[in-house]
Amino acid sequence: MATTRTDGQVAADRTVEGVWHGGYHCTVEAGSFTIEVDEPLSVGGTDLGPQPTDLLLASVASCFTLALSYAARKRSIELTELSVRATGTYDGLQFGAIRVDARIGAPEAELERLVEVAERVCYVTNTLRSGVRLSTQAVSTAAVPTDGSEYS
Repeated sequence: MATTRTDGQVAADRTVEGVWHGGYHCTVEAGSFTIEVDEPLSVGGTDLGPQPTDLLLASVASCFTLALSYAARKRSIELTELSVRATGTYDGLQFGAIRVDARIGAPEAELERLVEVAERVCYVTNTLRSGVRLSTQAVSTAAVPTDGSEYS
């Protein structure tokens, strides 16, 4: 659903939904895709899917990969290879740092510019750098109306 921001620009909302299946296992509906999410056996999960922190790193790696691809296309650079690795360093109950390393099959003289463009257009890394506002809300399922408006 598109909404208008206070600066007059149109903003689009994206929503995914996680549904618990017991233990540490859930599925996440994202568009027409279902993603299995779980914790490793070593922490009591059943290892049926990646853990949430791996999905966060996957979001970083995939978005930056696509951003680099976009940057190369815009500069008419044909890539021979492209891979991005995202590594998170735990600091208590969060990542204290995330490192992004890219292997790019392009002329070395183009790498700095490709990364600059990718940094400008990557939604996920821009979100992490911005210190995004996060809010939570909970409703009791005992109080959920039957008209489908439980998340309004």
